[in-house]
Amino acid sequence: MNDSFAPSTCLTAPAMHTGPRRYSLAALRSLIAEHRKQAYFRFELKRMARDNPHLIDDIGLTKKEVDVEIAKLPFWQR
Repeated sequence: MNDSFAPSTCLTAPAMHTGPRRYSLAALRSLIAEHRKQAYFRFELKRMARDNPHLIDDIGLTKKEVDVEIAKLPFWQR
């Protein structure tokens, strides 16, 4: 039997959209810029942990938190 008159779940739950996402060019640029900023932060954090490990405490991070962030770098930069 056809349920053509049944309420659509699409209208009640828009978060369930599974189609391809469409981004504007400005949103993509912003996404790429944020990714590059995070990568630069992780690279600088790695350098700080290697050269001046006493500064890690000054910025309020633990050694474990630093190791987790450094692990997010690509393998050729670790």
